[in-house]
Amino acid sequence: MASEDIATQYEQSGFVYQPAFLDQHELEQLRRITARFHQHWLQENQNFYRQRAINSAYLTHAERMSDEDRQAMFSIIGSARMASMVKPLLPDGAAFMNTQLFFDPHNPQQKNYWHRDTQYLYSPEEEQAQLGSTRVLHYRLALYDEPGIELIPGSHNQWDSPEELDVRLARNGRESYHDLPRGQQVPLNAGDLLIFDASMMHRGLYGNNRFALDVLFCEVRQDLLQHVDANCLPGEVILSEIDYPAPFAASRNALRQTP
Repeated sequence: MASEDIATQYEQSGFVYQPAFLDQHELEQLRRITARFHQHWLQENQNFYRQRAINSAYLTHAERMSDEDRQAMFSIIGSARMASMVKPLLPDGAAFMNTQLFFDPHNPQQKNYWHRDTQYLYSPEEEQAQLGSTRVLHYRLALYDEPGIELIPGSHNQWDSPEELDVRLARNGRESYHDLPRGQQVPLNAGDLLIFDASMMHRGLYGNNRFALDVLFCEVRQDLLQHVDANCLPGEVILSEIDYPAPFAASRNALRQTP
């Protein structure tokens, strides 16, 4: 996909779909790496998992992943191919925020939910005021075929309709799992990449033992990067060996400037 096509698709809808982004070797590597991480995470978080968990985070933490696995993961998420999908959407510079692993809930009856990532940081009034002014992007890599995600196209810079706001906030007799007329489902096959704006309305679609790795990139801004965990960033050796070290170096520099 050409750079201008990536940028145009994102500006119009808030998301970009790239099928078969990972090659088979990368896919098998990420499956092994994430499976090892997940098994350790389950041992330490069994109660949380059984209660409601649908994702974990900080996969590249130096104390939670072997040096070999960290190097392999950084090689993939810091590849030239990934750079070709990041640079058109963050043309003034990108920074690495975090990684997350998404899976099905332990309880098959647990409902998914519409949300904007920003609702956990701001009031609805603050959300609406800052909508479109901050760019934080999820790069979701599907490791197996899965139902994918449902999005409200254009909601990265458009506020909720009254019905959408009621559903998202579970008010006025509505629940956050209720269907919405503007929802667009994007099923994912193993190896696909889905990029979407963290501030847009979306919900994960559970089922088929989904297992998806999200890599979060954002603008190089101190306020966005102050909570990055330094232990999740690559060291100098890995930085010197990957194709696209700039986002990781930007995060390291931001942490040095944090009071």
